[in-house]
Amino acid sequence: MLEVRGLRAGYGQIEILRGIDMQVGAGEIVALLGSNGVGKSTLNNNICGLYRPFAGRILFEGEELTGARPEAIVARGLIQVPEGRRVFPNLSVRENLELGSYCRGKPHRAANLERVVTTFPRLRERLVQKAGTLSGGEQQMLAIGRGLMAEPKLLILDEPSLGLSPLLVEEMFALIQRLNAEGLAILLVEQNVVQSLAIAHRACVLEAGVLAMSGTAAGLAANTDLRRAYLGM
Repeated sequence: MLEVRGLRAGYGQIEILRGIDMQVGAGEIVALLGSNGVGKSTLNNNICGLYRPFAGRILFEGEELTGARPEAIVARGLIQVPEGRRVFPNLSVRENLELGSYCRGKPHRAANLERVVTTFPRLRERLVQKAGTLSGGEQQMLAIGRGLMAEPKLLILDEPSLGLSPLLVEEMFALIQRLNAEGLAILLVEQNVVQSLAIAHRACVLEAGVLAMSGTAAGLAANTDLRRAYLGM
């Protein structure tokens, strides 16, 4: 579904990504792993049109997306749930969710809202509550629910476990598996190496703006270099 070819990108004169090649196929979970500052969010933001790459190509379902405006990319069904949740704190949970269907999914808004609150029962209980008063875990549910309101074909999840308790991290990864089992393709951008590799089909490791490793999730989980670098083993 998604193909990135030779992507070079950064900010101003500073190049962060130095020739990225990667793909996400239909029905896959692909984990993009790496420490803070290696370029994971830069890659996301170029895929989603928030920045224009220096060079390279981005294709979605075979069509060129390089340099397209964010709203056009959303309209195609490529949806990002950004790092840090970024909910609208002074709007209600319902209003945040409904905004997810602003560019895409509006004809099915009511049905999609019911699907989201069925997936996240805690959101059903808080539909009239202001989003800024939710717990961190509830805000993460809201951010993902807002993304689902846009009827994504491919969902980019940027650090969905960041700042969550261990129990909520377990719930979050179980949710990602359920969404994928329903047919949703997911690009999972995470620092949580162990749990990401446990649910992904394939994985890539980003280091200093280049892909240092890639392959099946099972193969990378058994890779001694990866285990030494990220797991201290």
